[in-house]
Amino acid sequence: MTFSPATRTRRFALALFACTLAASTMVAPAMATPDGLGDCVDRAIGFLRSSQAEDGSFSSHAGPAITALVATGLMENGRSPSDPMVSKAVDYVVRFANEDGSISSPQSTHRNYETCVAVQCLKATGDTKHKPLLDAAEKFLKGLQWDEEEGHGPTSTSYGGAGYGNHRRPDLSNTSFLIEALHELGTEADDPAMQKALAFVSRAQNLETEHNTTPFADKVNDGGFYYTPAAGGSSQAGETASGGLRSYGSMTYAGLKSMIFAGLDQDDPRVAAALKWIGASYTLAENPGMGTSGLYYYYHTFAKALDAAGESVVVDADGEEHDWRQDLVTKLAELQKEDGSWINANERWLEADPNLSTSYCLLALAHCRGE
Repeated sequence: MTFSPATRTRRFALALFACTLAASTMVAPAMATPDGLGDCVDRAIGFLRSSQAEDGSFSSHAGPAITALVATGLMENGRSPSDPMVSKAVDYVVRFANEDGSISSPQSTHRNYETCVAVQCLKATGDTKHKPLLDAAEKFLKGLQWDEEEGHGPTSTSYGGAGYGNHRRPDLSNTSFLIEALHELGTEADDPAMQKALAFVSRAQNLETEHNTTPFADKVNDGGFYYTPAAGGSSQAGETASGGLRSYGSMTYAGLKSMIFAGLDQDDPRVAAALKWIGASYTLAENPGMGTSGLYYYYHTFAKALDAAGESVVVDADGEEHDWRQDLVTKLAELQKEDGSWINANERWLEADPNLSTSYCLLALAHCRGE
């Protein structure tokens, strides 16, 4: 059959439109799931199922925090909020809701930490019935921030941070939990609470910029992060001979994650410097600068931060490229116990509790899916 030039032109245009439409709606192929991930998750869940108490809790002596972390890890790995194991854990966490908006043990000195992880747990359920608790928790957490109400203005090294109740200063670990909880609640990066927290995070980085004029900023200047610039400054990794506060792994990944959730991207010198430190210090053999202390906390911040940064590959100090997701799954499979748990022989920061270390690993594995 012969078509007129006008008809041929129309048909060509339609074909071109169809091809363009198809191309515009194509979805990039999903990132491959790392080898061994599913087995690690299944074995971990088997252990946790045997470890859950009748009241739904995990390690109830620690209040709601470990139970909240476990429940979040289960849901982030595909378990439904209606799964009895999950729902019992969530119900247990809800019991700790207080009139002031906190979700924590009575008279707890860890109200920020406990409330932050509870917020992430309740938010993960997607159940609107928790909205009143979440709204109250958001108000409570913002009220805990160190700012003018505590007598600390923008020039204070405590400004914008969050901390434990038994210490008279904020720290980066607690502040990173605060930022992540606010991020999960949908708080915009330009929200005053986020920007105050970013000010604190920037001062916990070993990087001299207009955002960090603390006495420590240029003493190490490697782009990594330490525990706190407040109240004279402190690093769990110790000090240099010149009085600098040493950077270490878990806080550097916590700092990177926090900056991203607070609206920074890789064009910002603070993010670029953190990523440079991460490349130079890349390892899963230890928590860089800390050895085995806080190792599983390190793994979970490592995965969350690199996922948030959109990084699939890390180039190390020797120029070698690392698929960090596969590296992490391989390492966790190597460390997993016969019963499916993880446990740190180094008891510091409660990681000898298999429920806590296993929850950290589940959270890390969820970010290895690359979905």
